[in-house]
Order: sequence, then structure tokens, then C-alpha cells
Amino acid sequence: MKKVFRIVGIVAVIAVLIGAIIASMNTKPSNAEKVWDKDMTIGNLDAKNYFIIYSDLVCPYCLAFENAIVEHEEDFQKYIAENDILVEVRLSDYLYEYGESNPEHSRYSAIATYCARNEGKFWDYYNNAVSTVWNDFFKDSGKSGFASLNQQKQDYWTKIGEKIGLGDDFKSCIKNQTPLPEIKENAEKSVKLAQGMPYFKFNKFTSSGFNLTGDWQDVLMFFQAGLDS
Repeated sequence: MKKVFRIVGIVAVIAVLIGAIIASMNTKPSNAEKVWDKDMTIGNLDAKNYFIIYSDLVCPYCLAFENAIVEHEEDFQKYIAENDILVEVRLSDYLYEYGESNPEHSRYSAIATYCARNEGKFWDYYNNAVSTVWNDFFKDSGKSGFASLNQQKQDYWTKIGEKIGLGDDFKSCIKNQTPLPEIKENAEKSVKLAQGMPYFKFNKFTSSGFNLTGDWQDVLMFFQAGLDS
């Protein structure tokens, strides 16, 4: 009888272990567990839909997409709320680390943006940088705007921060390149997950690139493709 109880006990333990393994396999990680940096997200962390944008602030195609959002900020906020979407920007110096021409301003822009993040102003800085760089260099000139951007000094990015009230701590962060290890790590992760810049992952939908003449309606097509997936 003791032997029977022992066998039953062993079988019960095995059944519990198997059940736990199956349950863990079927449990999806939450959005909060998947995001790289909560400060670089907008929307509800528990949202049903999850849109990831891999970006570099000197990538004209990235800026075309993101500037269309900035120019329709109110519509964008309403859209993600109504469709229960969490949006995450995974920004790095991707083009400096892995691009063909290794533009220094890729690194400069990432450092400045992360330093603004450290001051609690990621979105203020990011949105201002997107619209400023787009209008200064790429809106009318397309890809050829790269040449003019490359002629700028690093303080181009500092001045964007000054416009939104960032001061000495921000400037010190840039000077000391405080967030550089994190930026390089994120670039390394991005090159393993993203196929070019920009790269989008929205639910099961993935895509790379964006038309320089694209507008808000084109942005909505990307979001709709993700919702449909």
C-alpha cells in the first residue's frame, strides 16, 4: 500500500511539473517586460497592441515617418488611445555603428536624446529634434541634406535642448557622453533585430523603410497593417 501511495505521489508531482511547464510556455511576457526603456514609450503599457519603431535621428526616412506623427500629434494620441496601442521608440546610434558612412551626428543625436531622457524630457526633446532636423535638412533637400547636416557642430543638438529648457546637467551629460555605453548596447541589439532604418514591428507585422514624401495617411497604413496582423 505504501508503494502504491508513493507511485501516486510521484505521478502527481510529475503532473504538476508538466502543468507548470506548459503554463509557462503559454504565458506571454507583458509589454512592460519587453520594452527597453519605459521613458521612450507612449500609450498604455498594458495595451493590446504593441508598435516598436527602431530609429536613428539622422536617418531621413525615419524622420519622414516621425515628423508626420509630430505634425499630427493630437490625431496620433487619439488614434493610439482608441486602438489600445503602446508605441516604443528604440533609438540608438545605429548608423554610426553599422551604417555605410558612419555619420558622427548619429552618435551626437543619440547622446543628446538620452541625456534629455535622463532629465525626464525624452519626448519633449525627441519631438523637437525630429521636426527641427527634418525641416532644417531633409524636408526640401531629401537625402542630399546629409551633406549640410554633417557640416554642423555637435552643439546643434545642445541648442535643441536649450529650446526646451534643458540646462547645465544636460550639457554636462553630453560633454561626458554619460549614456554612450547604453546607446552602443542598444545599437548592438538593434542590428540583430532590425533590417535597416527605420524598422517597424507592430504585432505580427514587420516592415523597413518609409517614403520621404510620405504623410500622415501613409503612417496610418503602417499602423493598420499591424492591427490587421
